Amino acid sequence: MDPPCYPTESVALQGRNEGYPGPSAGLRAVQYTSVNMAPEAPEAPKDHVIWSIFNLIYCNPFCLGLAALIFSIKARDRKVAGDMNGARHHGSTARCLNIWGTVLVSISLLILIIISIVIASNVGRIISQGTTGYNYNYRG
Repeated sequence: MDPPCYPTESVALQGRNEGYPGPSAGLRAVQYTSVNMAPEAPEAPKDHVIWSIFNLIYCNPFCLGLAALIFSIKARDRKVAGDMNGARHHGSTARCLNIWGTVLVSISLLILIIISIVIASNVGRIISQGTTGYNYNYRG
């Protein structure tokens, strides 16, 4: 089996070539070299399956994790079938759903932590005032 044939490009090297055996010393010698360049392969679209599974298990508000997983699997199927445009479309939809799910859960957790801290500080203040505060059963 022959190796793949790539286009060859000749590039002139610049600079002084002092040990180069060539024409007379007064003429500048030019040396050429060949560079085999492989054709650039287009980047395969991402399907974000791992992120979708994480969102399905941990970050699943409004079933965004499930929807993201479905679009990720569709993107992977399109990539295997060779439809790169469809794979990019489904992959970007999965990415958007994953971002929304992650942001919603992060904001919810942040709000929950803030509410817990406020409640804990208020309960602590009420308890500390309870021992030295007003006594409503006192008749005087």
